[in-house]
Amino acid sequence: MSTSSRNLDRIDATFDDPRLVANAGLVLVATLISRLGLEDLINTTVRLRDREGGSRPGRKVSTLVCAIVAGATHIDHVNILRAGATQRVLGFTVMAPSTIGTFLRAFTFGHVRQLDAVADRVLARVWSLGAGPAEGAPVVIDIDSTIAEVHGHHKHGAAYGYTRQLGYHPLIATLAGTGEVLHARMRKGSAGSGRGVVRFAEELIARVRRAGVSGPVTVRADSGFWSWKLVDTLNRHGVSWSITVRQTKWIRAAIATIPESSWVDIDYTIGGRAQVAECDYSTGSGRRTRTSRLVVRRTRLVGHQASLFPDWRHHAFITNTDHDTVTADEFHRNHAVVELAIRELKHGAGLEHCPSGHFFANAAWLAAAVLAHNLLRWTDTLGDPTTDRPRWNHHTMRTRLINLAATLVNRSGKPTLRLPLDWPWADRFTATLTALRALPAPSG
Repeated sequence: MSTSSRNLDRIDATFDDPRLVANAGLVLVATLISRLGLEDLINTTVRLRDREGGSRPGRKVSTLVCAIVAGATHIDHVNILRAGATQRVLGFTVMAPSTIGTFLRAFTFGHVRQLDAVADRVLARVWSLGAGPAEGAPVVIDIDSTIAEVHGHHKHGAAYGYTRQLGYHPLIATLAGTGEVLHARMRKGSAGSGRGVVRFAEELIARVRRAGVSGPVTVRADSGFWSWKLVDTLNRHGVSWSITVRQTKWIRAAIATIPESSWVDIDYTIGGRAQVAECDYSTGSGRRTRTSRLVVRRTRLVGHQASLFPDWRHHAFITNTDHDTVTADEFHRNHAVVELAIRELKHGAGLEHCPSGHFFANAAWLAAAVLAHNLLRWTDTLGDPTTDRPRWNHHTMRTRLINLAATLVNRSGKPTLRLPLDWPWADRFTATLTALRALPAPSG
């Protein structure tokens, strides 16, 4: 046996220090929660007092959100906030997992909508603190859906959807450039991609405008959301759109009318060739005729593989933006950034799975996961508002700023977190805490 192994074997482990804080970086998020007045806002908006487990909703949602920020994926993980002195860096009383479970099961559709109202007001508050778009700046919103996986066949509302995965099928809207989730809606697993998207879009546009957006708004979506009802809704609200269309026979016929001379080469794919062009796409007849701008990208392989797949493959979308053809295609392709935000939400903010057997409990869990996701995004943004550096993802945030071991001690009457010496991101932690503490406290 080596000397190092013998030394390791001499180390004992005891769980007996009440001063230790396992996730000391939660003080950053807790400070932002305090500046947003989140607990009081939830207490005045979510009214569950007549239901079992419904008292003090602000404390319970705050508990769940902070647990998710620290990496929780199950209700039982709430216990990580009750270890050592962790509770003292949060500013509220941490509730037990059993209490959180009872609380989530108290939710009905109306109570979930009340949590939506909380998200609405929190977005307005945090954007007013400097995390939102600049005055008059253009805003791009991406709408998509995802499968929130569940385990077990007794989950209310869960079903095998188009991916053959058992789960729910929530709608998600994100802000391009920041990855913030602007709106989310839980749906049954059997719901098609476009189900409820028109109402969802109306609520989404109203929310961002109440939050202070004054510039032009553009919504991007894939073919699962292509419908003239959605287009009419966005037009009615003065919103631009860029929506992928399905390859129907009418779309293929429109593409066939594009002359070869109109196709323009673009730098898009390695080992292949890509071109873009556009034409008008008309549908309906008489006074019901609709004409829209159809932008098409076609790709094919080159070299020895071209003999296997010689034909062009077409991807088309309709849009009412004023970009030129090449720019419109590049702009629409950037819709893919929504997948990054959804990945963060699913694998970094608690939506890895839905823990309850009750549909509305899982809808409330989704709302908490969205809030946790956004709090991490806003902590990064408001904690370092002047830099142009790429924003950290959730894994990086946890590794560098959140999942820090510390000892909470008393120094001349002042509680002090003693953090590891030579921590590589100590300056960033200190700067973030200073910036968040400088935010004004909520009025009223």
